[in-house]
Amino acid sequence: MKFKPTHFTFAAKQLRRGFTLAEVLAALAFMAIVIPAAVEGMRIANVAGQVGQRKAVAARIADRTLNELLVTGNWRSSKNGIVQEGATEYRWSLLSQPWSQGTMRLVTVQVFFPVQGRDYDVQLSTLVDFNAQ
Repeated sequence: MKFKPTHFTFAAKQLRRGFTLAEVLAALAFMAIVIPAAVEGMRIANVAGQVGQRKAVAARIADRTLNELLVTGNWRSSKNGIVQEGATEYRWSLLSQPWSQGTMRLVTVQVFFPVQGRDYDVQLSTLVDFNAQ
């Protein structure tokens, strides 16, 4: 005896092509877990990129400021200032402290910069003979 497809079996096949309620709920639960984690990962990557970019600018500012203070001899007293680069404000401060050997001094320029409400800093130091200038 041959089997003849009926209208009922054709309709059942059409109904089986869609997703079940359990599959839809599982997909929604998966997206509820994955999407916040992906967004947080993108936020962290954005902050890391901004910190890296601004740290490079801050290092350049520290180098330029330290060189200028050493050449002019103004490193002997503590100083601070502000440098504007684009929309970002970089604050710097100079610290001169005695070195453990001889008449040398450790001269440090520290540059502070904000990224998304948090302050970061870069320090650049060198040794200077106090009696040489």
